[in-house]
Amino acid sequence: MIDNNELPLGFTMELAQHSDILNQFARLSKEEQASIVSGAKQVRSRGEMRSYVENLFKDC
Repeated sequence: MIDNNELPLGFTMELAQHSDILNQFARLSKEEQASIVSGAKQVRSRGEMRSYVENLFKDC
């Protein structure tokens, strides 16, 4: 898993609220995780981050 120092705080907090999503995220490759983290770094509000995290695995 990616080093916690690289994770945006809001992203980490949202993952903590969604253990099912956290588990799916943890099973991804480092490259897939890095892509998701990169997207999370572009998020600018709490509500947007919540939506971002909740929709990560909607298509699965």
